[in-house]
Amino acid sequence: MIEMHDVYKKYPNGVMAVSGLNIKINQGEFVYIVGPSGAGKSTFIKLVYREEKPTAGTITVNGVNLSKIKNKRIPYFRRQIGVVFQDFKLLPTLTVYENVAFALEVIEQDPPAIRKRVMEVLGQVGLTNKARMLPSELSGGEQQRVSIARSIVNMPKVVIADEPTGNLDPETSWDIMKILEDINVTGTTVVMATHNREIVNASKHRVIAIEDGKVVRDEQQGGYGYED
Repeated sequence: MIEMHDVYKKYPNGVMAVSGLNIKINQGEFVYIVGPSGAGKSTFIKLVYREEKPTAGTITVNGVNLSKIKNKRIPYFRRQIGVVFQDFKLLPTLTVYENVAFALEVIEQDPPAIRKRVMEVLGQVGLTNKARMLPSELSGGEQQRVSIARSIVNMPKVVIADEPTGNLDPETSWDIMKILEDINVTGTTVVMATHNREIVNASKHRVIAIEDGKVVRDEQQGGYGYED
């Protein structure tokens, strides 16, 4: 599903964010990306959904070579990927329903199909009764549930989550993890960058640790491994 071969990313300011990454993530895996702040985790995530382009090396996601993809094809590629952000990135003037439906409207789905699918995913994340509310009327956990619903409404092959529990209290964080686990059980690949030691240690999945832009550990059913 995701393959990186000798991937480097150097920013214009001279910072080498990732250096020689060689990673293969198979379809249906649940993978944690861990490491200290500034280690290169967010750059890794941005490379996967082509927010950033590698300076060198090859990245393939669901058969698409991101090192060669034309800019006009990027929006079409991203329809295969769901992305969940720490800060939700919801459209503030749209209701819960409209935020989720927007992802289907841009690909010109039929309105009846949109309504059916949106209500399905809102039910999946437990927000059917919040469909007409604005993001400002929701708690942080509820906003993150909307973000997840939006990320999966297109039935993507892979969901990329960048610190999805970073702004949430512990109880709400576990609720969000349950949703991501349920998504993974259906066969969707989940890749999650996180600093949450408790979640990583309790939910045994593959752990890839990145430090100074390099993979220093890759363990099946691994632990968090950091004290800070």
